[in-house]
Amino acid sequence: MSDIQVQLTRRAALLGAGAAAVGAGVVSSGAVHAAAEKQGPMAAPVARYNVGSFEVNTLLDGAVTVGEPQKTFGMNVDADTFAAKSSESFIPADTFKAFFTPTLVNTGSELVLFDTGVGEGGRPARGNMRAALESAGYTPEQVDVVVITHMHPDHIGGLMEGGAPAFPNARYVIAQKEYDFWAGMDPEANGVTKLMTKNVKPLADKMTFLDEGGSVAGGITAMAAYGHTPGHTLYMLENGGQQLLLAADLANHYVWSLARPDWEVRFDMDKEAAAATRKSVLGMLATDRIPFVGYHMPFPAVGYVATDGDGFRYVPASYQLSL
Repeated sequence: MSDIQVQLTRRAALLGAGAAAVGAGVVSSGAVHAAAEKQGPMAAPVARYNVGSFEVNTLLDGAVTVGEPQKTFGMNVDADTFAAKSSESFIPADTFKAFFTPTLVNTGSELVLFDTGVGEGGRPARGNMRAALESAGYTPEQVDVVVITHMHPDHIGGLMEGGAPAFPNARYVIAQKEYDFWAGMDPEANGVTKLMTKNVKPLADKMTFLDEGGSVAGGITAMAAYGHTPGHTLYMLENGGQQLLLAADLANHYVWSLARPDWEVRFDMDKEAAAATRKSVLGMLATDRIPFVGYHMPFPAVGYVATDGDGFRYVPASYQLSL
């Protein structure tokens, strides 16, 4: 490996020499300073940008580091193929970081929250959406509408706080197909149905049920994206000639789900349908150059999709949405 060359201007050299002299004077005076204590990781819990006149806030509910990623992603390919794609993308094949990102939209007339995070049971690593919401300058009492994209626990866990509705003044929206599927099961059948009984059913009298193309509010439209769950639903924001897709769990990893949309994901209930949906929606995003928010994308979770061979490539947003 070649040596790194560092060149100094004469001014920099003189300043360095002066600093050394000052430093020598400090040491000779006998003063001793302890090293500053490291502060540890720091997370920015909120990112804010605009879609037309809509103010959009992505809220970091939390992030966790997980081992053995191929037990979750790329389950239908061999380890060497998985490792090669990981290495090509500068990420390890033996561990990954999962992010959890609800989205808050201020339309100017309503404050709309999409998904609620893991909730109090996930703290301290997750379940921090309420704190992020307050960092954004809002309170839970100000939320007018809570939209649930699907019933997985990391999306409905924050509906309750301390045994009471976490957003006491809100109405709730969910796809009819998603609600009916889980509500029709034995409440003790699995973790989702148990949490639904605890967190969702008590709010049923305040719920609006949508189908494909249904409207949450002006400029917010439901888009069916089945496969991850039977009624998994995305939401398109449109305002002032701009669009943004809230893509929920369409793609759960920025490399393994985009570069290879046919790679199976453990949490996709119908893996074939989920892969077909992924290809279709990612193709639409790439063709139409529409930005999207992915619930599990690296925070702040907003970016673009570019075609890349027979797959896709994630392009994180920079300043496009703040111009």
